[in-house]
Amino acid sequence: MAIKKHLPNAVTLINLLCGCLSFISIFTGQVYLVPFFIAICLFADYVDGLLARLLKVSSPMGRELDSLADMVSFGVVPGAMLFYMINESKGIPMEAVNFQQPETVVGTIGFLVTLFSCIRLAKFNLDTRQNEGFVGLNTPACTIFVLGLLLIGMYDIYNLRDFVHNQYFLSIVTVVLSYLLIAELPMFSFKFKALEWKSNKIRISFILISLLCLLFFEFGAALSLIILCYLVFSFFLWMAGLIKREKRDF
Repeated sequence: MAIKKHLPNAVTLINLLCGCLSFISIFTGQVYLVPFFIAICLFADYVDGLLARLLKVSSPMGRELDSLADMVSFGVVPGAMLFYMINESKGIPMEAVNFQQPETVVGTIGFLVTLFSCIRLAKFNLDTRQNEGFVGLNTPACTIFVLGLLLIGMYDIYNLRDFVHNQYFLSIVTVVLSYLLIAELPMFSFKFKALEWKSNKIRISFILISLLCLLFFEFGAALSLIILCYLVFSFFLWMAGLIKREKRDF
């Protein structure tokens, strides 16, 4: 029984560990490892909650532990990726980062996403409106979008490297993502509580859209495009009244 109780928390800690490894990879010049570690983080983040529901061992501690792990994997890591990309766009490799140089300090704007992720996660734990869906962009989705930008630059997908890895573009992206993290925009979640079309038609439809993006676009570009579609899809569902924004309850 004790093992069963702590199994979801153990998976959450795998999320945290891989978030730490992602961070280390960025700052040691092994950026090619980041997609691998983030993939594990995303998988663990989805599975821990699923396990908790299946085993019926959900607890307040597990909820807090999940937020703390997410703060690293989906708060600190995307900020570090943006910091890396902004500095790279200015010709500053990680080993040459020096905070006595103004050029390096500019890159810290990327960590604005980290600060707003912290605010978002704190709000999420207090906001009972977000049991069935989200209000604002969730931190894993934000991380996936930033990871897509990183991959576009790494592999120069569609010759977009110079456009995407531009300090002004990345600074604008950082500000927009920071706002979306705390925006009062209702968004659907990917939690399947029953295997039926009626209650999951929005989720299933979006999964099909995501698969089409992965099929017709290069992987890195597809990741960022999927999150853009998620934002647009949620906005139009809200405008159509298919998902609602309740009043803040805290």
